[in-house]
Amino acid sequence: MKCAVLCENPANVDYVYGAKRLERLATLCDLLPGIYSGADVAAGKLIDVEVLFSTWGMPCLSEEELDRMPKLRAVFYAAGATDSFVRPLLARNVKVMSAWQMNAIPVAEFCVAQIVLALKGYFRNSREVRSTQSWSRENVFCGPGCYGETVALIGAGAISTLVCRMLETYHLKVIVVPSRPERRTISLEEAFRTAFVVSNHLPNREDNIGVLNGRLFESMRPGAVFINTGRGAQVNEPELIDVLRRRPDLTALLDVTCPEPPEKESPFFHLPNVQLSSHIAGSINDEVGRMADCAIGEFEKFAAGKEPDYLVCESMLLTSR
Repeated sequence: MKCAVLCENPANVDYVYGAKRLERLATLCDLLPGIYSGADVAAGKLIDVEVLFSTWGMPCLSEEELDRMPKLRAVFYAAGATDSFVRPLLARNVKVMSAWQMNAIPVAEFCVAQIVLALKGYFRNSREVRSTQSWSRENVFCGPGCYGETVALIGAGAISTLVCRMLETYHLKVIVVPSRPERRTISLEEAFRTAFVVSNHLPNREDNIGVLNGRLFESMRPGAVFINTGRGAQVNEPELIDVLRRRPDLTALLDVTCPEPPEKESPFFHLPNVQLSSHIAGSINDEVGRMADCAIGEFEKFAAGKEPDYLVCESMLLTSR
């Protein structure tokens, strides 16, 4: 089976697949040497290729470019979201596999770690402990702990589902609020008002822009914590900043902002109750290999005539939760 690697950023291929995995791929198929771009497709260099491998940097191929790949049957994408390129492929019945479930694992692990620390009051406690005089529990904040508390997960997609599953080993009440209002059994307002930790996992849709607003943050419990590993645009950041200024008891753990990084003079850099991280919740370094291994494993199933486990379909794009 003739295959090729297609990506507009060759460095991403080196980062995600690495030499050893590319060598393994070459033993599983007739892999063309090198990394190709959309321009190579347009030039007819992949005219006999049946299968593409890619990762971050996969181009959205035009109708004319796809005409130059008449034998294309499948794309194996070692990354997460495929919305930027998948529809023209699905329209031609090209199978697309994404490692989105693999990319959900490190995000969920990151969130669970932050949730546990938040419930212990770690983030506020660590900023209040500055001397021997402030060391005792009477002088610094301690959280409620990880027994019987309430955690709210905003969104009901793959990451939220995995976080919920990982939290089953703790004695917690976990509230899940789907992004679609018609699917909710609890409102955003009640979730923010009730939970000690609120973690955002909303899908990246236009109707979610700014939906997490100042009114919700203002309603949070004393000492509560907000975690964002979703998208910065889903938060009304000026209103969040206003609430954090007036309520130093709250803590915001922001792995994503809008824009990224924040503007040079953003209050996020200076507010003591904000902890920033540079969008590290998703797959990084050693973790990206999990996505490449998934793509290769899915290809092996496909080559053996079996249905891959992580196929992307149009209905998934239309019904993101």
